[in-house]
Amino acid sequence: MPLSDFDYELPEDLIAQQPPPERDGARMLVLHRTEQRLEDRMFRDLPDYLHPGDCLVLNDSKVLPSRLFGHRENGGGAIEAMLLEPVSADAQDWRALVRPGRKMLVGAEVRFDADTTATVIEHGERGERIVRFPEGVDVYAALERLGHLPLPPYIKREDSTQDRDRYQTVFARERGSVAAPTAGLHFTAETLARAEAAGATTARVTLHVGLGTFQPIDREDYEKHHLHYERYSITPDARAAIDRAERVVAVGTTSVRTLEAAARLGVDAGITNLFLYPGAEFKKVGAMLTNFHLPRTSLLLLIAAFAGTDFALAAYHHAVEQKYRFFSYGDCMLIL
Repeated sequence: MPLSDFDYELPEDLIAQQPPPERDGARMLVLHRTEQRLEDRMFRDLPDYLHPGDCLVLNDSKVLPSRLFGHRENGGGAIEAMLLEPVSADAQDWRALVRPGRKMLVGAEVRFDADTTATVIEHGERGERIVRFPEGVDVYAALERLGHLPLPPYIKREDSTQDRDRYQTVFARERGSVAAPTAGLHFTAETLARAEAAGATTARVTLHVGLGTFQPIDREDYEKHHLHYERYSITPDARAAIDRAERVVAVGTTSVRTLEAAARLGVDAGITNLFLYPGAEFKKVGAMLTNFHLPRTSLLLLIAAFAGTDFALAAYHHAVEQKYRFFSYGDCMLIL
């Protein structure tokens, strides 16, 4: 199938601009693959679909407040830098997206506040730079003090203090993502307790979400598309819980990629650019909770691979007709 088949019309007013008033207050579209049947439910109903023998797999990656705003030294213009990942052992050198890139050549210096500067030490493609912070600067502390959360571009507003809480899962602990693993945003401590009361165990894995995950695919022969690499890890305790499970219920496409990459590579920590599209075999995942994804993206292709293309697209059309809320702060779907 050409990539154009994985497109759909979405009214702009269905793109969620704010989180729901209550973290667990989203709607949930349930896809029963065997019966080819859809159910309109609420996320709070998730524990009703969990049973003894299930393992709920959560991505505990934490979103960095990675957007920094400053000015070029010596009276220069405004600069925005988004720190993507550290590239040195001491976390002083970072891969970053810098705008406007044409002004930030090697040697250029940007000041973020009286105590924090960075210097471009290497030039990359598409606005990417390697920037170095002075020795002694705690970059993570600077991000907590000065940084803004990297909300997706389809959220047409600046980040707020509310986003510091709501664009982060309640189980986030391993800092490193530049976008939230959004299916996990719906969970509360109460939901997790109810899931365990239903007999399900939980396991936490880590995949640090990169910007490339959400980029539209720009070629019709999508099989030749290459994703960006992302870091993942599974602890021995998590591996034991996953391997004991009769059914693995992955929360989010990031958990899916972690589980399926580890199954293919045979290692529980590393980097992966695994691209799952229709025809792919799923070796570990038996059910999946996920938000709704943008057209023509690798994430939508993954959903089509798991649910079946026709059924997945029918579910998306149903969600549009029923006015579900889409994308990061939107509603979710449970694929059984």
